[in-house]
Amino acid sequence: MTYTPKSDFVAVMMERGFLADCTDYQGLDDALISGVRPAYIGFDATAKSLHVGSLIQIMMLRWFQKTGHQPITLMGGGTTKVGDPSFRADERPLLTEAQIDDNIAGIKKVFSAYIDYDTDAPNKALMLNNAEWLDSLNYLEFLRDIGRHFSVNRMLAFESVKSRLDREQSLSFLEFNYMILQAYDFMELNNRYGCILQMGGSDQWGNIVNGIDLTRRTIDHEVYGLTSPLLTTSDGKKMGKSQDGAVWLNAEMRSPYEFWQFWRNTTDADVGRFLKLYTELPVDECERLGALAGSEVNAAKVILANEVTTLLHGAGAAAAAEATAREVFEKGGVGDDLPTLSLTAADLGDGISIVQLIVKSGLAKSGKDAKRLISENGAKLDDRPLTDAGSRILVYQSTDGTMRARLVASDGELLEDKDLSSWKLSAGKKRHALVRLDG
Repeated sequence: MTYTPKSDFVAVMMERGFLADCTDYQGLDDALISGVRPAYIGFDATAKSLHVGSLIQIMMLRWFQKTGHQPITLMGGGTTKVGDPSFRADERPLLTEAQIDDNIAGIKKVFSAYIDYDTDAPNKALMLNNAEWLDSLNYLEFLRDIGRHFSVNRMLAFESVKSRLDREQSLSFLEFNYMILQAYDFMELNNRYGCILQMGGSDQWGNIVNGIDLTRRTIDHEVYGLTSPLLTTSDGKKMGKSQDGAVWLNAEMRSPYEFWQFWRNTTDADVGRFLKLYTELPVDECERLGALAGSEVNAAKVILANEVTTLLHGAGAAAAAEATAREVFEKGGVGDDLPTLSLTAADLGDGISIVQLIVKSGLAKSGKDAKRLISENGAKLDDRPLTDAGSRILVYQSTDGTMRARLVASDGELLEDKDLSSWKLSAGKKRHALVRLDG
């Protein structure tokens, strides 16, 4: 790419690695230097939280506002009812309207940490829901006014659709309409709010181009599209996933400590790139930190974890997570900020198996995973290896009236006896949870 950007926003996108493609660099640049302009990214409500895979788009909206323009966060209350088929092997499960509304409520919690919706400045962010205009569409009018602008031949040629058909996997008529609805969103946002730019991941390129064409054909307005690369880690894994599942952005679905730990565990080769994308540190500092090698790169990973966690959860949460990590990993102790499972004597009843405990703490997805963890010597209780998948925790009252807990092997052997306070449960070297046993 030899293009030299004129606008601050395009310069940031190119310099920090956000940019995969743009429909018209020159036209977009000229529009952005002529005044405050709106741009949008759409987020369908398929879960109660977005995950780390969406963070690159959230940061794009943040930078758009920081460079003086107006970001629009578009909730897909309407499009979620259809489901985006882009590069999917099967149809998304259909959600009820109540489920979609519930998911939108959860997703909205994250955005205010990154984007200012309350400023009195001209670039005040907007949060909209496309159900506002999609729910009231008249089908016949929509076909006549909008559908006539779409060529089925061209739609079938888009890679997101073509790849599905080439694999002879079914594409429902419902899903096929998704790209038309997304195109309609862009036209509607341009008509209502003067929105000139749609952004998204590179898998959205075809949908974005459709919106540009529709806007030009129906209201003869010039609009633009810009995409970010679909990120994978240096070892080929999809961004947003970890060993124990999706890295959710909502604190109730992924604790600030677990979120911090995800970034602290970044592969050495990804540190510099992730610093540019997910923090606001100067680019030259990101490059300096990313070039560190050996044990020094661990300090860069801590900076990455602190910066990203501060943006989402605040500086206090980042500091607490770092303190917990130091307590757990450097001193071998139990940190206060570890993910915590609280159990009472009543919860335990006649006892709880160590396999159930590992699953309840979130360190394994299933009993089968927990048993495999134990068989591979990856499970520990208070740093003591757990080797017996049949062991159980039993609660009893001692002679002095205090409640105590016993860890008993499957053959009845007493492995540990302690008061009802807390135990550190570990899965491997990097994943820990605190089990509080309350009387």
